[in-house]
Amino acid sequence: METPAEVTFKDIDHSDAIEARIRERVARLEAMCNEILRCQIWVRAPHRRHKGTEYVIDISIQMPGATLHIDRRPGDDHAHTDVYVAIRDAFNGMERQLRKWQDQHKGRPETHVTPLQGRIASLDGYTDSGQISTTDGRFVYFHRNSVASDGYDNLNEGDTVELSVDSKDADEGPHASFVRPISTLRFVDETD
Repeated sequence: METPAEVTFKDIDHSDAIEARIRERVARLEAMCNEILRCQIWVRAPHRRHKGTEYVIDISIQMPGATLHIDRRPGDDHAHTDVYVAIRDAFNGMERQLRKWQDQHKGRPETHVTPLQGRIASLDGYTDSGQISTTDGRFVYFHRNSVASDGYDNLNEGDTVELSVDSKDADEGPHASFVRPISTLRFVDETD
């Protein structure tokens, strides 16, 4: 981080112990991501009651092209009457936001996996089942119960479908646990 974190106390007296805990958590954020440009933290106690003060921790982090913000408002469970619990909850939330930002902007690209597809090879009206010829060269059994939206009666041989294959609980081999008819425009025949 280019500049040190700014910690501001509002409606509460400054505490070295609270600031030390906040700086420990800021150091964890910096260890997670070296892209942080600026970090501001506000420690507030706006809800002073006779049963206890409820603390609010606001965190704002400036990233390249984005600002991440957390404000942990006290809830009904009165957990934030302990300032250290309020700090923990706020920084845990910021860590989740920071990981999400990193996933979207830095590291793990989204993988777009085409679901397994195939064509209806045969239908057996007597057993309410059939077989699908998949694009990877297998024949997979399916039953009417695995067809989405009770669409078994609308299927014909040669129709294109997406499917999920399950090999558990099948003595005869893999079977389709989910079958969904798709348009021929979405069908990707990998064997061609």
